[in-house]
Amino acid sequence: MNEGLDRVRALAMLLPEAEERISHGQPTFFVAGKQFAQFRDDHHGDGLTVVCVRTSGADEQAMLLDAAPDVYRKPAYLGPSGWVSVDLAGSDVDWTLVEDRIARSWELAAPRRLLEAGGR
Repeated sequence: MNEGLDRVRALAMLLPEAEERISHGQPTFFVAGKQFAQFRDDHHGDGLTVVCVRTSGADEQAMLLDAAPDVYRKPAYLGPSGWVSVDLAGSDVDWTLVEDRIARSWELAAPRRLLEAGGR
């Protein structure tokens, strides 16, 4: 199996009420019916291995893309909604950063009742 997917899955499934389903052919993670992460490996032949995550909006998305263009990209289909993809290729992946981005994305998607219960 794909090591990147295994690690993304392990991180995502630690979060309260996280569920995994295939969406648009990709392993995708949901909380309360809302998508918070999607793993992509060579999506439409792009040659990339990434996890797509929510940001708080266009300003945060632009800041991340400008600050670390070697880590973040604007993903196909999800980018216009303010999402970014985090590069998972290579041996120097910052898994602490990946964990934080997945958890932050979960927080942006989770219902208030989960956040008020202590979140992650």
